[in-house]
Amino acid sequence: MLLEVKNLEAGYGKKQILYDIALSVHEGEIVGLIGHNGAGKSTTLKSIFGLLTPFRGQVVYEGQDFTLQPPAVRLDAGIYHIPQEDFIFSDLTVKENLEMSFFTMRERSNFESRLSEVYTFFPVLTNRRNQLAGTLSGGERRMLGIGMGLLRRPKLVLVDEPSSGLAPVTFQNVAKIIQEINTGLGTAVVLVEQNVKVAFKLSQRVYVMKAGRMILEETGAKLLERKEWWDLF
Repeated sequence: MLLEVKNLEAGYGKKQILYDIALSVHEGEIVGLIGHNGAGKSTTLKSIFGLLTPFRGQVVYEGQDFTLQPPAVRLDAGIYHIPQEDFIFSDLTVKENLEMSFFTMRERSNFESRLSEVYTFFPVLTNRRNQLAGTLSGGERRMLGIGMGLLRRPKLVLVDEPSSGLAPVTFQNVAKIIQEINTGLGTAVVLVEQNVKVAFKLSQRVYVMKAGRMILEETGAKLLERKEWWDLF
């Protein structure tokens, strides 16, 4: 098991958002996390990555208790978080953003080969490599954020709402790349996505959240067979 979240409860200040959350991720698996706005999906990802300290419960990664480990330790261990909002350096070029991500690693080797790999997945970044990141389109910025993570060769990527603010065609490209990274590199993914049909297609398993609780775990294939999804929320 790559990741196990056990009886997790978390929130902001005294306000509790998550109640008794349990989920697991196997190596090389894509796991979807869906639910209405405010269900606690982003809070779950932040708790897994260490941006929030849980009130109780455990985050176990590769058999070790990571519950109180800071994000920097989780990064070095192979966990990468791609938030819904932009986190790129707007005043740096595309290549400089990629360099920043790579050179924050403890183990810094094979930069050029890893950079070439990123450019293979994202040809548009090759053409934009000397362009300021702040001038990129929304889809290109999302690709750059994923590329920055890919340079680190993570074992687990936490992706929060990759479709947010993107045109449908652009998001389809991003979704395809997420699948290719999973298939080609064996990277496990926890995918929070408002487009439930896409989430079901990409994910081997899906967790459904409501009001800070897990209410259902099912395979993506089974959920795609349902005629209606409104009752999931």
